[in-house]
Amino acid sequence: MRISDSVAKYIVDLLNQENGTAEIQRNELANSLGCVPSQINYVLTSRFTPEQGYIVESRRGGGGYIRITRMRLSKSDMIMHIVNSVGDSLDAATARAMTGNLLQSGMLDNSSAALIRAACSEQSLAAVPKELRDVVRAAIYKNMLLSTRT
Repeated sequence: MRISDSVAKYIVDLLNQENGTAEIQRNELANSLGCVPSQINYVLTSRFTPEQGYIVESRRGGGGYIRITRMRLSKSDMIMHIVNSVGDSLDAATARAMTGNLLQSGMLDNSSAALIRAACSEQSLAAVPKELRDVVRAAIYKNMLLSTRT
């Protein structure tokens, strides 16, 4: 398992134990997991974003901390939040990551996630000119998410 996966798993486990809100100290967490503090920053900025359903606050200084809060949204509200955050274009890697996060959070089931991944893959969009793929992918992604909002 990569160190970024270990850090993310640790934070998710902590959020689950603490009912959706956790406070960490970056240096202490880095020391306990055997990584550098910048690795913690990378995980927070790439995997714990508002688009993925998290609010991250930080306070610098000697008593500083990082507070991570899992947003408590209904499935429908979460899907709408993500649809609105996608914008006009979406690359394949971001679509995969967002789909994985939706699956992990229980907002999508395995079957829906697999269909969305397939529809938004580079292979599915191979006939679309490269300069238009991300625009087409964003439209497909948003429409597929909207169809899951039951």
